[in-house]
Amino acid sequence: MRARALTAVALTAVALILAALTGCAQSVDPIERLGRKAADRVHEAAPAPYRRWGLTAPPAAAPSHPARPLPGSPGTALPPVLDHVPTADRVVFLTYDDGAERDPRFVDMVRELRLPVTMFLTDSVVGPGYAHFARLQSVGASIQNHTLDHPALRGLPYAGQRAEICGQQDKLRARFGLRPRLLRPPYGAYDATTRRAAADCGIAALVLWRAAMGPTGLSYSHGPHRLSPGDVIAVAPDESPGPSLRDRTTRLLRQIQHEHLTVARLEYYVQPAP
Repeated sequence: MRARALTAVALTAVALILAALTGCAQSVDPIERLGRKAADRVHEAAPAPYRRWGLTAPPAAAPSHPARPLPGSPGTALPPVLDHVPTADRVVFLTYDDGAERDPRFVDMVRELRLPVTMFLTDSVVGPGYAHFARLQSVGASIQNHTLDHPALRGLPYAGQRAEICGQQDKLRARFGLRPRLLRPPYGAYDATTRRAAADCGIAALVLWRAAMGPTGLSYSHGPHRLSPGDVIAVAPDESPGPSLRDRTTRLLRQIQHEHLTVARLEYYVQPAP
């Protein structure tokens, strides 16, 4: 009987010690628990990047391929003119003109969604805003040529067209350390002289657009009134009326996802022939 009593006392003592230890642990744990709960709440409160930009799903990753040559002009060294890239990949290309856009949140949007956008810059429009486009370039945007002063090139003499194109090539090289390979002629206006001047300035292709995202939605220059693989899309800049550039981009991304397409980098699909 006495042995059993001693055993009971021992077990009781062990239970008391464990309870005390548990109590000590609990005296520390509430603070840790509060910290963890606060961190969990912050984590839960921060939406996924795509939700933050108004999308219901993240943009799909574009296929990755080797460079492909562009179809040239038979018997000439003139760069091709394109508003659509022939491809079986379910991709489209987002392009932005002029350089009037200055919204720092657009940089965040490009970075967080990893959007491979192409910016066609005009020196007289960008003005002191080159630092903004350097930030865009640093998060993955491509910088390309939209002339020095945004004139309608068609009909201008060769010297004038060359000055506009080569001059902006030099500006962009000084600013970004690169010489663009793509030119978007202002207003989509060009002629054979434009192509000759562009070739002499190191341009591989003139890029127009088949679809445009404006204040009221998408419009099409020709062909079916729906997005198709390989379409080049121009997004109207912020100075035009209606939704902001970010809002237009969000609406466009929703449409792209609805068509089971995704955004790819234009330069990967527009490579000059060796």
